[in-house]
Amino acid sequence: MLGANGGGALVNVLSGLAWMTLPTTGGYSSAKAAMWAATNSLRQNLLDQGTLVTAVYAGYLDTDMAAWIDAPKTAPEAVAAATLDGVEAGEHEVLIDEFARHVRGALSAP
Repeated sequence: MLGANGGGALVNVLSGLAWMTLPTTGGYSSAKAAMWAATNSLRQNLLDQGTLVTAVYAGYLDTDMAAWIDAPKTAPEAVAAATLDGVEAGEHEVLIDEFARHVRGALSAP
């Protein structure tokens, strides 16, 4: 449908755990890593129709899913605002917080 209308934007909300795993996050990290690969593939496949594919990466969001975790969290409204800013800027990746920026930066570290 986006292609028929000249393109648009598709956003996938992923996680910094798409790029790493912890002893307790194997299944979650694996699923997010698969979506990272799928997002990159979609980006390539939808480029010619004018559709931007943006991946959003974050650590903990202040939602019910992370309510039990005692760690810094990002408000959903901040995620939404940063995501819209990234889409408007044509960004392929939006790194929401320090956790996502740190993990992303470590991908090319020794």
